[in-house]
Amino acid sequence: MSSPWDKRPPRPRAPGHAPSSRPPRAPRPPADADEPRAPAGARDELRLYGINAVRAVFERRPEAIRKIYLTEARIPAFKPLLAWCVKQRVGYRVVAEEDLDRLAASQHHEGIVADVRKAEPQSPGDWLRTVPAGPASAIWLDGVGNPHNFGAILRSAAHFGVSAILLPPQGGLALSGAAARVAEGGAERVPLVRLGNTANAIAQLRDAGFSLAATVVRGGDDLFAARLPERLIYVMGAEGEGMDAQLAAACDARLSIPGTGAVESLNVASATAVFLAQWRQRHVKG
Repeated sequence: MSSPWDKRPPRPRAPGHAPSSRPPRAPRPPADADEPRAPAGARDELRLYGINAVRAVFERRPEAIRKIYLTEARIPAFKPLLAWCVKQRVGYRVVAEEDLDRLAASQHHEGIVADVRKAEPQSPGDWLRTVPAGPASAIWLDGVGNPHNFGAILRSAAHFGVSAILLPPQGGLALSGAAARVAEGGAERVPLVRLGNTANAIAQLRDAGFSLAATVVRGGDDLFAARLPERLIYVMGAEGEGMDAQLAAACDARLSIPGTGAVESLNVASATAVFLAQWRQRHVKG
């Protein structure tokens, strides 16, 4: 399939207790309140925290929940979850605020923490088989590592209906509790895809009808004037360093967000939201 852009650069070379039927009347510190952020000996688990992050995993894949910790004040808001825990014999504990601070290694837990089974990223082939014909967008993250930026990108991706977040083969970018909290539930709604060899990944995406746009601070085509293909991958570069030069050269276009020049650029998460909003305005009705 030909690209919507007239010129395409050459492709790069391959480079505790049993749950009770009702919550305790008063908080009780758990025996394991000093656990590290990731449960010891459970590499397949992720410690989530935050109201919307926990609600999203309960709505989308409740079978992944292995344990719940919450404050007494959160009991009314999570009665359905606690009832499910009782029915499924999943442990939960009502604990003090300071215990959640230690369990989450954060004060931003909003009164609830959950140990859940990790959802492993898909392969490109598996994901592409689920993408329907017609308009679709995705984000390729190249070097983005800050968990708060990653979480904010996930939140925007969920809001604008992105098909997937594409993760590089190296770099170790993966979902964390902090990213999931910032995503406000978006981490359960946007598939993560782990790419392999860069050249092979680009070929697979193009074979599926996608074009790639490198997002650059300056020197790219004006996002608001450029033609945006209906099947588009935005490649977002690392904070500060930008994306890999060879990857940028392999893309079908370079796009920039015009501004006043009063600051050097937008934060990568903010820029992602702008790029996604513009694509959606062009190709998705309603």
